[in-house]
Amino acid sequence: MTDSSLDVPQTERCAFCDYLNGRRPFTILCKSETVAILVTREQRGIGHVIVVPVRHVPTLLELDEIERHALIDAVAAVAGAIDDAFERPGIAVWQNNGTAAHQTIPHVHFHVAGTLPGGSTEFGDVPELSVGETDRIAAQIRAASRYID
Repeated sequence: MTDSSLDVPQTERCAFCDYLNGRRPFTILCKSETVAILVTREQRGIGHVIVVPVRHVPTLLELDEIERHALIDAVAAVAGAIDDAFERPGIAVWQNNGTAAHQTIPHVHFHVAGTLPGGSTEFGDVPELSVGETDRIAAQIRAASRYID
């Protein structure tokens, strides 16, 4: 449910909340009381991660000031970490609100990814990686980064 006029996807359970609460396995790069950075299993770019508030919030419009600031700080930090780890010529950041904007999970999140070898990121179908593979991506980001603890 949202306080805005946006139509958000309807799901029985929030996948991101399940990941954050350990109900479903997923790679969590880092987590604070306010935000978490997850390594997505659908790598649409190099080192593709998702930055989410820990509290369930459907869209950008319902975030409080502390969450907004923490999210953008985390987006900037993980962009630097991806640059450190993968030395990409570009970093893509995107965020969708409402089904009309292609939001598929009703929990606000920012995507951050290094560009692919030919440039840009992949918005079509991509293979789903195992948690072991995303754990290795997280380890590579942590090992190279001065931004992520």
